[in-house]
Amino acid sequence: MTSSMRLSVLASVAVMSLAMSGSVPAQQNNMTFFVTSAGPGKGADLGGLAGADAHCQQLAQAAGAGGKTWRAYLSTNQAAQGGAVNARDRIGNGPWQNAKGAVIATSVADLHSANNKIGRTTAVDEKGQPIKMRGETPNMHDIMTGSDMEGKAFPGNLNLTCNNWTSSTFGSAMLGHVDREGNPPPTQYNTSWNAAHMSRSCSQPDLVATGGNGLFYCFAQ
Repeated sequence: MTSSMRLSVLASVAVMSLAMSGSVPAQQNNMTFFVTSAGPGKGADLGGLAGADAHCQQLAQAAGAGGKTWRAYLSTNQAAQGGAVNARDRIGNGPWQNAKGAVIATSVADLHSANNKIGRTTAVDEKGQPIKMRGETPNMHDIMTGSDMEGKAFPGNLNLTCNNWTSSTFGSAMLGHVDREGNPPPTQYNTSWNAAHMSRSCSQPDLVATGGNGLFYCFAQ
């Protein structure tokens, strides 16, 4: 065997070993959207927008997509330091695709139209695993957004952001249904991916009780 052939064989073995160990990320490298596989564990207390962004970045890094700037799709209201922040203004211009390569929206306008592709088949976490939805146990289709259907913040007198994502005891959170399904009769609200209904409270047990798990959307900016 020549030296060049020997090096080629060794390189092939090394690549196969890395692939088998899971060290080589596949489509996650191109992933620009995911639903968090888990929240930080304190209900809607995410440590503010900065803490939520850091959680997105950490999950993306572990999945092999940490080379991008990740932002949580969350709004804050006028009570936040610096004023209100709209979720739609935090996430870049698109397009965005999930860990399996499915494009969920081509632009901010597309994302907030009926044409976006967020739904039962495309709602996967950073590892490409599906989120448990209606009809599955446990149901986790409630996704925290604090936003209206246009991805914008609510007025300051409406605490639908759990004190701007710093509390697990005060206020409630606006939630979307990632499967875009709701109790009959279906309406534009209970089937909305980003503004279906309010949570009971901001605690982890209450988020779980209404069909969630403290999850949120992450987008590569």
